[in-house]
Amino acid sequence: MPSAADSTLPSGRRSLAATDIALGPLDGRYRMDAAPLVDHLSEAALNRNRIHVEVEWFLHLTEQSVLPGLSPVSAEQRDGLRAIVTGFGPEEIAELAAIERETVHDVKAVEYFIGRRLPALGLEALTPLVHFACTSEDINNLAYALGIRDAVREVWTPTAQRVVDQIRELGEAHAETPMLSRTHGQPATPTTLGKELAVFTHRLGRQLGRIGGQDYLGKINGATGTFAAHVAAAPAVDWLEVSRTFVEGLGLTWNPLTTQIESHDWQAELYADVARFNRILHNFCTDVWSYISIGYFKQIPVAGATGSSTMPHKVNPIRFENAEANLEISNGLLDTLAATLVTSRWQRDLTDSSSQRNVGVALGHGLLALNNVAKGLRQLDVAGPVLAEDLDHNWEVLGEAIQTVMRAEALAGRPGMDNPYERLKELTRGHRVDEARLREFVGELGLSDGAEGRLQRLTPGSYIGIAAKLARRA
Repeated sequence: MPSAADSTLPSGRRSLAATDIALGPLDGRYRMDAAPLVDHLSEAALNRNRIHVEVEWFLHLTEQSVLPGLSPVSAEQRDGLRAIVTGFGPEEIAELAAIERETVHDVKAVEYFIGRRLPALGLEALTPLVHFACTSEDINNLAYALGIRDAVREVWTPTAQRVVDQIRELGEAHAETPMLSRTHGQPATPTTLGKELAVFTHRLGRQLGRIGGQDYLGKINGATGTFAAHVAAAPAVDWLEVSRTFVEGLGLTWNPLTTQIESHDWQAELYADVARFNRILHNFCTDVWSYISIGYFKQIPVAGATGSSTMPHKVNPIRFENAEANLEISNGLLDTLAATLVTSRWQRDLTDSSSQRNVGVALGHGLLALNNVAKGLRQLDVAGPVLAEDLDHNWEVLGEAIQTVMRAEALAGRPGMDNPYERLKELTRGHRVDEARLREFVGELGLSDGAEGRLQRLTPGSYIGIAAKLARRA
Protein backbone atom coordinates (compact mmCIF):
# COMPACT_ATOMS: atom_id res chain seq x y z
CA MET A 1 0.00 0.00 0.00
CA PRO A 2 1.65 3.28 -1.06
CA SER A 3 2.23 5.88 1.63
CA ALA A 4 1.21 9.51 1.26
CA ALA A 5 4.80 10.32 0.47
CA ASP A 6 4.98 7.99 -2.55
CA SER A 7 5.07 9.90 -5.81
CA THR A 8 3.62 7.10 -7.91
CA LEU A 9 1.13 4.27 -7.51
CA PRO A 10 1.74 0.65 -8.64
CA SER A 11 -0.27 1.52 -11.75
CA GLY A 12 2.29 4.14 -12.68
CA ARG A 13 -0.07 7.02 -12.03
CA ARG A 14 1.11 9.92 -9.93
CA SER A 15 -0.13 9.69 -6.33
CA LEU A 16 -2.53 12.37 -5.11
CA ALA A 17 -2.39 11.25 -1.47
CA ALA A 18 0.27 13.76 -0.46
CA THR A 19 -1.78 16.69 -1.75
CA ASP A 20 -4.51 18.53 0.11
CA ILE A 21 -7.40 16.85 -1.71
CA ALA A 22 -10.62 15.85 0.02
CA LEU A 23 -11.73 12.24 -0.13
CA GLY A 24 -15.42 13.00 0.44
CA PRO A 25 -17.66 15.39 -1.50
CA LEU A 26 -18.75 17.35 1.58
CA ASP A 27 -15.14 18.40 2.16
CA GLY A 28 -14.45 18.81 -1.55
CA ARG A 29 -16.98 19.63 -4.26
CA TYR A 30 -19.72 20.66 -1.82
CA ARG A 31 -17.53 22.24 0.84
CA MET A 32 -19.35 25.59 0.83
CA ASP A 33 -22.75 23.93 1.37
CA ALA A 34 -21.57 21.88 4.35
CA ALA A 35 -19.21 24.52 5.81
CA PRO A 36 -21.67 25.94 8.40
CA LEU A 37 -21.72 22.55 10.16
CA VAL A 38 -17.94 22.59 10.68
CA ASP A 39 -18.33 24.95 13.66
CA HIS A 40 -20.51 22.39 15.42
CA LEU A 41 -19.84 18.84 14.22
CA SER A 42 -16.22 18.66 13.07
CA GLU A 43 -13.53 16.97 15.16
CA ALA A 44 -12.20 20.39 16.11
CA ALA A 45 -15.65 21.55 17.19
CA LEU A 46 -16.07 18.38 19.25
CA ASN A 47 -12.78 19.10 21.01
CA ARG A 48 -13.78 22.71 21.65
CA ASN A 49 -17.02 21.46 23.20
CA ARG A 50 -15.07 18.97 25.31
CA ILE A 51 -12.92 21.82 26.59
CA HIS A 52 -16.09 23.83 27.25
CA VAL A 53 -17.61 21.00 29.31
CA GLU A 54 -14.38 20.41 31.26
CA VAL A 55 -14.00 24.12 32.03
CA GLU A 56 -17.62 24.51 33.12
CA TRP A 57 -17.39 21.38 35.32
CA PHE A 58 -14.24 22.81 36.93
CA LEU A 59 -16.06 26.09 37.60
CA HIS A 60 -19.21 24.33 38.80
CA LEU A 61 -17.26 22.33 41.38
CA THR A 62 -15.50 25.42 42.67
CA GLU A 63 -18.68 27.48 42.82
CA GLN A 64 -20.43 24.70 44.74
CA SER A 65 -17.35 24.23 46.99
CA VAL A 66 -18.00 20.50 46.83
CA LEU A 67 -14.58 19.47 48.18
CA PRO A 68 -12.65 20.63 51.24
CA GLY A 69 -10.52 23.64 50.39
CA LEU A 70 -12.46 24.57 47.27
CA SER A 71 -13.88 28.05 46.84
CA PRO A 72 -15.05 30.04 43.85
CA VAL A 73 -12.29 31.35 41.62
CA SER A 74 -11.94 35.05 40.94
CA ALA A 75 -13.82 36.73 38.11
CA GLU A 76 -10.54 37.20 36.26
CA GLN A 77 -9.67 33.52 36.61
CA ARG A 78 -13.17 32.52 35.52
CA ASP A 79 -12.84 34.67 32.41
CA GLY A 80 -9.41 33.23 31.75
CA LEU A 81 -10.73 29.67 31.91
CA ARG A 82 -13.56 30.44 29.53
CA ALA A 83 -11.10 32.15 27.19
CA ILE A 84 -9.51 28.72 26.68
CA VAL A 85 -12.73 27.81 24.90
CA THR A 86 -13.38 31.03 23.00
CA GLY A 87 -9.75 31.26 21.92
CA PHE A 88 -9.59 27.72 20.58
CA GLY A 89 -8.22 28.11 17.03
CA PRO A 90 -5.73 26.60 14.57
CA GLU A 91 -2.71 26.76 16.89
CA GLU A 92 -4.63 25.18 19.74
CA ILE A 93 -6.05 22.51 17.44
CA ALA A 94 -2.49 21.58 16.43
CA GLU A 95 -1.29 21.57 20.04
CA LEU A 96 -4.14 19.33 21.15
CA ALA A 97 -3.46 16.95 18.27
CA ALA A 98 0.17 16.72 19.33
CA ILE A 99 -0.85 15.88 22.89
CA GLU A 100 -3.26 13.22 21.64
CA ARG A 101 -0.49 11.58 19.62
CA GLU A 102 1.23 10.97 22.96
CA THR A 103 -1.82 10.03 25.04
CA VAL A 104 -3.54 8.07 22.25
CA HIS A 105 -6.71 9.20 24.02
CA ASP A 106 -8.73 12.19 22.90
CA VAL A 107 -10.39 13.17 26.19
CA LYS A 108 -7.20 12.68 28.23
CA ALA A 109 -5.49 15.01 25.76
CA VAL A 110 -8.13 17.63 26.51
CA GLU A 111 -7.49 17.25 30.24
CA TYR A 112 -3.75 17.83 29.76
CA PHE A 113 -4.40 20.72 27.35
CA ILE A 114 -6.41 22.55 30.00
CA GLY A 115 -3.95 21.65 32.75
CA ARG A 116 -1.13 23.36 30.84
CA ARG A 117 -3.01 26.65 31.05
CA LEU A 118 -3.78 26.69 34.76
CA PRO A 119 -0.41 28.01 36.03
CA ALA A 120 -0.78 31.21 34.00
CA LEU A 121 -4.13 31.76 35.71
CA GLY A 122 -2.76 31.14 39.21
CA LEU A 123 -4.72 27.87 39.38
CA GLU A 124 -1.90 25.31 39.21
CA ALA A 125 -2.88 23.93 42.62
CA LEU A 126 -6.29 23.03 41.22
CA THR A 127 -4.93 20.90 38.36
CA PRO A 128 -6.35 17.71 40.00
CA LEU A 129 -9.82 19.26 39.67
CA VAL A 130 -9.71 19.07 35.86
CA HIS A 131 -11.76 16.02 34.82
CA PHE A 132 -12.54 15.32 38.48
CA ALA A 133 -14.52 12.06 38.99
CA CYS A 134 -15.28 11.96 35.27
CA THR A 135 -15.22 9.13 32.81
CA SER A 136 -14.58 10.11 29.21
CA GLU A 137 -18.24 9.63 28.35
CA ASP A 138 -19.25 12.23 30.94
CA ILE A 139 -17.46 14.74 28.74
CA ASN A 140 -18.22 13.21 25.35
CA ASN A 141 -21.97 12.86 25.75
CA LEU A 142 -22.31 16.48 26.79
CA ALA A 143 -19.96 17.72 24.07
CA TYR A 144 -21.89 15.83 21.41
CA ALA A 145 -25.24 17.00 22.75
CA LEU A 146 -24.09 20.63 22.60
CA GLY A 147 -22.68 20.26 19.09
CA ILE A 148 -25.69 18.43 17.70
CA ARG A 149 -28.12 20.83 19.38
CA ASP A 150 -26.38 23.89 17.99
CA ALA A 151 -25.97 22.36 14.52
CA VAL A 152 -29.68 21.55 14.36
CA ARG A 153 -30.89 24.82 15.85
CA GLU A 154 -28.43 27.23 14.26
CA VAL A 155 -27.74 25.65 10.87
CA TRP A 156 -30.04 22.83 9.76
CA THR A 157 -33.37 24.16 11.07
CA PRO A 158 -33.03 27.73 9.74
CA THR A 159 -32.08 26.34 6.32
CA ALA A 160 -34.99 23.89 6.37
CA GLN A 161 -37.38 26.63 7.47
CA ARG A 162 -36.29 28.87 4.59
CA VAL A 163 -37.05 26.09 2.12
CA VAL A 164 -40.47 25.49 3.68
CA ASP A 165 -41.10 29.23 3.49
CA GLN A 166 -40.20 29.18 -0.21
CA ILE A 167 -42.67 26.39 -0.83
CA ARG A 168 -45.34 28.21 1.17
CA GLU A 169 -44.79 31.48 -0.71
CA LEU A 170 -45.02 29.73 -4.08
CA GLY A 171 -48.19 28.02 -2.88
CA GLU A 172 -49.75 31.27 -1.72
CA ALA A 173 -48.94 32.92 -5.05
CA HIS A 174 -50.74 30.11 -6.87
CA ALA A 175 -53.51 29.37 -4.41
CA GLU A 176 -56.08 29.90 -7.16
CA THR A 177 -54.14 28.46 -10.13
CA PRO A 178 -56.23 25.45 -11.28
CA MET A 179 -54.35 22.24 -11.96
CA LEU A 180 -55.41 18.81 -13.09
CA SER A 181 -54.79 16.21 -10.41
CA ARG A 182 -53.35 12.83 -11.22
CA THR A 183 -54.23 9.95 -8.95
CA HIS A 184 -52.45 6.75 -9.97
CA GLY A 185 -50.97 8.86 -12.77
CA GLN A 186 -54.39 9.32 -14.37
CA PRO A 187 -56.48 12.52 -14.77
CA ALA A 188 -58.50 13.13 -11.60
CA THR A 189 -60.52 15.80 -9.79
CA PRO A 190 -58.81 19.17 -10.34
CA THR A 191 -57.05 21.02 -7.53
CA THR A 192 -54.92 24.13 -7.45
CA LEU A 193 -51.16 24.24 -7.62
CA GLY A 194 -51.17 26.22 -4.40
CA LYS A 195 -53.19 23.64 -2.53
CA GLU A 196 -50.82 20.85 -3.56
CA LEU A 197 -47.83 22.89 -2.44
CA ALA A 198 -49.64 23.70 0.81
CA VAL A 199 -49.84 19.97 1.55
CA PHE A 200 -46.05 19.84 1.59
CA THR A 201 -45.78 23.05 3.59
CA HIS A 202 -48.08 21.52 6.21
CA ARG A 203 -46.30 18.16 6.29
CA LEU A 204 -42.81 19.63 6.48
CA GLY A 205 -43.90 22.21 9.04
CA ARG A 206 -45.18 19.48 11.37
CA GLN A 207 -41.81 17.77 11.30
CA LEU A 208 -40.01 21.04 12.01
CA GLY A 209 -42.30 21.44 15.01
CA ARG A 210 -41.31 18.02 16.31
CA ILE A 211 -37.62 18.72 15.73
CA GLY A 212 -37.92 22.09 17.42
CA GLY A 213 -39.33 20.43 20.53
CA GLN A 214 -36.54 17.87 20.78
CA ASP A 215 -34.88 17.31 24.16
CA TYR A 216 -31.08 17.08 24.17
CA LEU A 217 -30.11 14.89 27.09
CA GLY A 218 -26.89 14.75 29.03
CA LYS A 219 -25.39 13.01 32.03
CA ILE A 220 -22.37 13.31 34.31
CA ASN A 221 -22.38 10.40 36.77
CA GLY A 222 -19.13 8.46 36.49
CA ALA A 223 -17.79 5.25 35.05
CA THR A 224 -20.99 3.18 35.36
CA GLY A 225 -23.53 5.83 36.27
CA THR A 226 -23.36 5.22 40.02
CA PHE A 227 -21.42 8.30 41.22
CA ALA A 228 -19.13 5.82 42.96
CA ALA A 229 -15.93 7.87 42.68
CA HIS A 230 -17.80 11.04 43.61
CA VAL A 231 -19.16 9.51 46.80
CA ALA A 232 -15.78 7.98 47.65
CA ALA A 233 -14.18 11.42 47.45
CA ALA A 234 -16.96 13.48 49.05
CA PRO A 235 -19.66 11.31 50.66
CA ALA A 236 -21.60 14.21 52.16
CA VAL A 237 -22.22 15.98 48.84
CA ASP A 238 -25.60 15.71 47.09
CA TRP A 239 -24.07 14.55 43.83
CA LEU A 240 -27.41 14.09 42.11
CA GLU A 241 -28.13 17.78 42.60
CA VAL A 242 -24.62 18.77 41.53
CA SER A 243 -25.04 16.67 38.39
CA ARG A 244 -28.52 17.99 37.60
CA THR A 245 -27.67 21.65 38.02
CA PHE A 246 -24.52 21.25 35.94
CA VAL A 247 -26.21 19.55 32.98
CA GLU A 248 -29.17 21.91 33.04
CA GLY A 249 -26.75 24.83 33.33
CA LEU A 250 -25.33 23.79 29.97
CA GLY A 251 -28.81 24.15 28.49
CA LEU A 252 -29.41 20.40 28.25
CA THR A 253 -31.97 18.04 29.76
CA TRP A 254 -30.57 15.99 32.64
CA ASN A 255 -30.60 12.22 32.35
CA PRO A 256 -30.18 10.80 35.90
CA LEU A 257 -30.15 7.11 35.08
CA THR A 258 -27.58 5.67 32.67
CA THR A 259 -24.78 3.15 32.29
CA GLN A 260 -21.34 4.52 31.47
CA ILE A 261 -22.89 6.19 28.42
CA GLU A 262 -25.88 8.44 28.01
CA SER A 263 -28.33 6.11 26.29
CA HIS A 264 -28.62 8.17 23.07
CA ASP A 265 -32.38 7.59 22.81
CA TRP A 266 -32.85 11.30 22.19
CA GLN A 267 -30.49 11.08 19.24
CA ALA A 268 -32.53 8.24 17.74
CA GLU A 269 -35.68 10.33 18.18
CA LEU A 270 -34.08 13.35 16.53
CA TYR A 271 -32.64 11.41 13.59
CA ALA A 272 -35.98 9.71 12.97
CA ASP A 273 -37.72 13.10 12.78
CA VAL A 274 -35.05 14.61 10.53
CA ALA A 275 -35.19 11.52 8.31
CA ARG A 276 -38.98 11.84 8.09
CA PHE A 277 -38.61 15.49 7.09
CA ASN A 278 -36.10 14.35 4.45
CA ARG A 279 -38.49 11.74 3.10
CA ILE A 280 -41.29 14.28 2.75
CA LEU A 281 -38.91 16.66 1.01
CA HIS A 282 -37.82 13.80 -1.25
CA ASN A 283 -41.49 13.29 -2.14
CA PHE A 284 -41.70 17.01 -2.94
CA CYS A 285 -38.64 16.75 -5.21
CA THR A 286 -40.06 13.82 -7.17
CA ASP A 287 -43.39 15.62 -7.59
CA VAL A 288 -41.74 18.82 -8.79
CA TRP A 289 -39.49 16.81 -11.12
CA SER A 290 -42.59 15.14 -12.57
CA TYR A 291 -44.41 18.47 -12.98
CA ILE A 292 -41.36 19.79 -14.83
CA SER A 293 -41.40 16.75 -17.10
CA ILE A 294 -45.00 17.39 -18.19
CA GLY A 295 -44.44 21.10 -18.61
CA TYR A 296 -46.34 22.46 -15.59
CA PHE A 297 -43.14 24.19 -14.44
CA LYS A 298 -40.65 25.89 -16.72
CA GLN A 299 -37.07 26.18 -15.58
CA ILE A 300 -35.42 29.54 -15.90
CA PRO A 301 -32.11 28.97 -17.72
CA VAL A 302 -28.96 29.99 -15.88
CA ALA A 303 -26.66 32.09 -18.05
CA GLY A 304 -23.67 30.08 -19.19
CA ALA A 305 -24.97 26.78 -17.76
CA THR A 306 -24.99 23.58 -19.85
CA GLY A 307 -27.82 21.08 -19.58
CA SER A 308 -26.29 18.38 -21.74
CA SER A 309 -22.88 17.83 -23.30
CA THR A 310 -24.54 16.91 -26.58
CA MET A 311 -28.10 18.32 -26.56
CA PRO A 312 -27.94 22.12 -26.40
CA HIS A 313 -31.68 22.59 -25.82
CA LYS A 314 -31.81 20.86 -22.44
CA VAL A 315 -32.45 22.53 -19.09
CA ASN A 316 -32.31 19.62 -16.69
CA PRO A 317 -33.95 19.56 -13.22
CA ILE A 318 -30.58 18.81 -11.66
CA ARG A 319 -31.21 20.66 -8.40
CA PHE A 320 -34.09 18.36 -7.50
CA GLU A 321 -32.20 15.28 -8.67
CA ASN A 322 -29.17 16.26 -6.61
CA ALA A 323 -31.45 16.83 -3.63
CA GLU A 324 -33.05 13.41 -4.03
CA ALA A 325 -29.67 11.67 -4.01
CA ASN A 326 -28.36 13.55 -0.99
CA LEU A 327 -31.58 13.07 0.96
CA GLU A 328 -31.25 9.33 0.39
CA ILE A 329 -27.62 9.33 1.55
CA SER A 330 -28.52 11.45 4.57
CA ASN A 331 -31.33 9.09 5.52
CA GLY A 332 -29.17 6.02 5.08
CA LEU A 333 -26.80 7.44 7.69
CA LEU A 334 -29.54 8.81 9.96
CA ASP A 335 -31.34 5.46 9.97
CA THR A 336 -28.12 3.63 10.77
CA LEU A 337 -27.28 6.07 13.58
CA ALA A 338 -30.77 5.79 15.07
CA ALA A 339 -30.60 2.00 15.03
CA THR A 340 -27.01 1.71 16.26
CA LEU A 341 -26.86 4.30 19.01
CA VAL A 342 -29.70 2.93 21.15
CA THR A 343 -27.79 -0.31 21.73
CA SER A 344 -24.73 -0.73 23.96
CA ARG A 345 -23.40 -4.03 25.31
CA TRP A 346 -23.82 -4.16 29.09
CA GLN A 347 -22.43 -0.96 30.60
CA ARG A 348 -20.37 0.21 27.61
CA ASP A 349 -19.03 -0.63 24.18
CA LEU A 350 -17.32 1.63 21.67
CA THR A 351 -19.71 1.38 18.70
CA ASP A 352 -21.31 4.71 19.55
CA SER A 353 -17.95 6.51 19.46
CA SER A 354 -17.30 5.62 15.84
CA SER A 355 -20.93 6.07 14.83
CA GLN A 356 -21.35 9.57 16.26
CA ARG A 357 -18.44 10.87 14.23
CA ASN A 358 -20.74 10.58 11.20
CA VAL A 359 -23.52 12.83 12.53
CA GLY A 360 -22.01 15.77 10.65
CA VAL A 361 -21.89 13.75 7.45
CA ALA A 362 -25.55 12.75 7.82
CA LEU A 363 -26.72 16.31 8.44
CA GLY A 364 -24.27 17.61 5.82
CA HIS A 365 -25.88 15.65 3.01
CA GLY A 366 -29.28 16.84 4.22
CA LEU A 367 -28.07 20.44 4.27
CA LEU A 368 -26.69 20.06 0.76
CA ALA A 369 -30.09 18.75 -0.37
CA LEU A 370 -31.89 21.70 1.22
CA ASN A 371 -29.61 24.15 -0.55
CA ASN A 372 -30.27 22.44 -3.87
CA VAL A 373 -34.04 22.55 -3.37
CA ALA A 374 -33.80 26.26 -2.55
CA LYS A 375 -31.81 26.92 -5.72
CA GLY A 376 -34.18 24.78 -7.78
CA LEU A 377 -37.25 26.62 -6.50
CA ARG A 378 -35.70 29.97 -7.43
CA GLN A 379 -35.33 28.72 -11.01
CA LEU A 380 -38.98 27.62 -11.42
CA ASP A 381 -41.67 29.44 -13.37
CA VAL A 382 -45.27 28.19 -13.46
CA ALA A 383 -46.49 27.46 -16.98
CA GLY A 384 -50.08 28.68 -16.60
CA PRO A 385 -51.14 28.04 -20.23
CA VAL A 386 -49.96 24.41 -20.01
CA LEU A 387 -52.00 23.83 -16.84
CA ALA A 388 -55.08 25.42 -18.45
CA GLU A 389 -54.72 23.40 -21.64
CA ASP A 390 -54.40 20.14 -19.71
CA LEU A 391 -57.62 20.90 -17.83
CA ASP A 392 -59.45 21.73 -21.05
CA HIS A 393 -58.51 18.36 -22.53
CA ASN A 394 -60.02 16.41 -19.61
CA TRP A 395 -63.68 17.31 -19.26
CA GLU A 396 -64.42 13.76 -18.14
CA VAL A 397 -63.10 14.67 -14.66
CA LEU A 398 -66.44 16.44 -14.09
CA GLY A 399 -68.07 12.99 -14.00
CA GLU A 400 -67.51 12.92 -10.24
CA ALA A 401 -69.37 16.19 -9.78
CA ILE A 402 -72.29 15.12 -11.96
CA GLN A 403 -72.88 11.76 -10.29
CA THR A 404 -72.57 13.35 -6.82
CA VAL A 405 -75.15 16.03 -7.70
CA MET A 406 -77.43 13.27 -9.03
CA ARG A 407 -77.16 11.48 -5.69
CA ALA A 408 -78.08 14.68 -3.86
CA GLU A 409 -81.05 15.17 -6.21
CA ALA A 410 -82.21 11.59 -5.59
CA LEU A 411 -82.05 12.14 -1.85
CA ALA A 412 -84.16 15.28 -2.32
CA GLY A 413 -86.84 13.17 -4.11
CA ARG A 414 -86.00 14.05 -7.70
CA PRO A 415 -87.12 11.19 -10.00
CA GLY A 416 -84.91 9.70 -12.71
CA MET A 417 -81.70 9.85 -10.71
CA ASP A 418 -81.16 6.08 -10.59
CA ASN A 419 -77.67 4.56 -10.86
CA PRO A 420 -75.75 7.85 -11.11
CA TYR A 421 -72.28 6.32 -10.74
CA GLU A 422 -72.93 3.61 -13.29
CA ARG A 423 -74.35 6.07 -15.82
CA LEU A 424 -71.30 8.34 -15.55
CA LYS A 425 -69.00 5.34 -15.68
CA GLU A 426 -70.57 4.27 -18.96
CA LEU A 427 -70.19 7.79 -20.35
CA THR A 428 -66.63 8.53 -19.24
CA ARG A 429 -64.59 5.46 -18.37
CA GLY A 430 -61.95 4.88 -21.00
CA HIS A 431 -63.37 7.68 -23.14
CA ARG A 432 -62.38 11.28 -23.79
CA VAL A 433 -65.50 13.40 -23.37
CA ASP A 434 -65.48 16.94 -24.67
CA GLU A 435 -67.37 19.93 -23.33
CA ALA A 436 -70.27 19.66 -25.77
CA ARG A 437 -71.01 16.01 -25.02
CA LEU A 438 -70.81 16.54 -21.26
CA ARG A 439 -73.16 19.52 -21.33
CA GLU A 440 -75.56 17.61 -23.54
CA PHE A 441 -75.53 14.72 -21.07
CA VAL A 442 -76.25 17.06 -18.15
CA GLY A 443 -79.14 18.61 -20.06
CA GLU A 444 -80.72 15.19 -20.58
CA LEU A 445 -80.67 14.15 -16.91
CA GLY A 446 -83.80 15.97 -15.75
CA LEU A 447 -82.08 17.75 -12.87
CA SER A 448 -83.68 20.60 -10.96
CA ASP A 449 -83.02 24.01 -12.46
CA GLY A 450 -80.59 24.97 -9.69
CA ALA A 451 -78.59 21.74 -9.95
CA GLU A 452 -78.47 21.79 -13.72
CA GLY A 453 -77.40 25.42 -13.74
CA ARG A 454 -74.51 24.70 -11.36
CA LEU A 455 -73.29 21.83 -13.48
CA GLN A 456 -73.67 23.66 -16.79
CA ARG A 457 -71.52 26.48 -15.46
CA LEU A 458 -68.88 24.10 -14.17
CA THR A 459 -65.57 23.64 -16.01
CA PRO A 460 -62.52 21.55 -15.17
CA GLY A 461 -60.77 24.79 -14.23
CA SER A 462 -63.49 25.87 -11.82
CA TYR A 463 -64.09 22.44 -10.30
CA ILE A 464 -61.63 23.02 -7.44
CA GLY A 465 -63.88 23.11 -4.39
CA ILE A 466 -62.24 25.15 -1.63
CA ALA A 467 -58.70 24.35 -2.77
CA ALA A 468 -57.72 28.03 -2.79
CA LYS A 469 -58.92 28.44 0.80
CA LEU A 470 -57.02 25.34 1.85
CA ALA A 471 -53.89 26.61 0.12
CA ARG A 472 -53.94 29.73 2.25
CA ARG A 473 -54.24 27.75 5.48
CA ALA A 474 -50.62 26.64 5.18
